[in-house]
Amino acid sequence: MRVIKKDQVRPKKSLGQHFLHDQHIANKIVEALKVGEEKISVLEIGPGMGVLTAFLLKIENVDLQVIEIDRDSVAYLKQHYPVLLKGNKLIEGDFMEMDMEKVLPPKVSVIGNFPYNISSQIFFKILSNRHQVDQVVCMLQKEVAERMASKEGNKTYGILSVILQAYYNIEILFKVSPGVFIPPPNVMSAVIRLERNNVERLDCNEELFVQVVKQGFNMRRKTLRNALKNLNLPSEITTQEIFNKRAEQLNVEAFVQLTKLIEQSRDGARTI
Repeated sequence: MRVIKKDQVRPKKSLGQHFLHDQHIANKIVEALKVGEEKISVLEIGPGMGVLTAFLLKIENVDLQVIEIDRDSVAYLKQHYPVLLKGNKLIEGDFMEMDMEKVLPPKVSVIGNFPYNISSQIFFKILSNRHQVDQVVCMLQKEVAERMASKEGNKTYGILSVILQAYYNIEILFKVSPGVFIPPPNVMSAVIRLERNNVERLDCNEELFVQVVKQGFNMRRKTLRNALKNLNLPSEITTQEIFNKRAEQLNVEAFVQLTKLIEQSRDGARTI
């Protein structure tokens, strides 16, 4: 069998690949994963040539699975990390199409150097499986990391900030320069950690909450009175003070209260 060497696995622009080659940074990312005395299940997204995988496999209390879409990387991992072949630990496929409930344990931590071109989509998928994903440690574009962790009142605060912070505590851990990648990206990167908070369900209609957040930020320069016009709200509730504010001025709890207000006004209209 032909041995696949590192220089034979090349990053593919179509997959948004930038291979991390700095062992110190790789170890720091893995060390950011919170592992206690009990074994945890971990999914690594896009391991590439296994720079994080090597460190993850050394942790006794980590039960590791990896998912990789690139065939060349899969072939490399099979040869150089044969332990992954035991018990279907190496999944060849697209994380975005994975049925997480069927494939993964009820509780799982996620780690990876996420492709920058689909990082937001990855987090929306994680959100839809928030009952299962209790921790995420990842590297992504610095601006996206800052947007996720941003608080109300900042220009970077937006849809992803609010919806993620509703269910996760978010912390930017450290920044990473382009030189540690092959090829170097044109942007700075950052490593971020998300930990599931104790909110099982928001105290409002969660689908309406997402709709209100998205609609509010789609016209972020306008007051909520104007930004939410498409929701056909009763005129009597839009006179309340909260509608004088812009979406970027509301924290998660304020968005929950706004959603409840809209929900109650609709329920009241239906009873008339």
